[in-house]
Amino acid sequence: MSITQPKIFINYLNKVSDLLYEINKREEIENIIIENYRVENIEFNDITIEKSIINTTNITSSNLDKNTFIDIEFNNCNFSNTSFENCAFIRCKFNSCKMTGCSFIENRFYNICFIETNLNYGNFSMASMENVEFVNTSLRNCSFQENKLKDINFKQADLTQAQFFKTSLNNMDLSDCIIEGIAVSIQDIKGAIINQFQALDLLYLLGVKIK
Repeated sequence: MSITQPKIFINYLNKVSDLLYEINKREEIENIIIENYRVENIEFNDITIEKSIINTTNITSSNLDKNTFIDIEFNNCNFSNTSFENCAFIRCKFNSCKMTGCSFIENRFYNICFIETNLNYGNFSMASMENVEFVNTSLRNCSFQENKLKDINFKQADLTQAQFFKTSLNNMDLSDCIIEGIAVSIQDIKGAIINQFQALDLLYLLGVKIK
């Protein structure tokens, strides 16, 4: 599986200091770079941001529903407890970001890479995901319910106590992931690739005990 990288033209980027000011001027924003921006409890919706880089930015406890993010690179950002419901992320990369408790309900993810990112307690219910990588990323206590998954790569991801409901993991390689306490049905885990030690974490599905 190959993830298409964000299409960003560095020479065209304009540095901005206030994202909200840019949003109030127009509904479509492109070719910006924003750094060291901090704000909380804000709301903006129906905005499209394209071909941009967002560095060391904190937007926490906010409502960012129904927005579209295309060709964006997020580096060392903090979006904890922020709602991204009904958003679309297309060709985006998240590097070392903190997104604890974020809601991604009914999102579309296409060609997305999460690298060393904290997504603990995230809610991905009813999200559609295609060509998505989770690399060295923590997904503890995340919720995946009724998801459409295609070409998903969990690489050294932490899925401790993650919950999968009506979400098939068929043909997905979880062998180098942590799956302790994972909540999943026999039907959803069927066809997944695991190692012999992980099999012990799934014995509860058979209703047996090890003596």
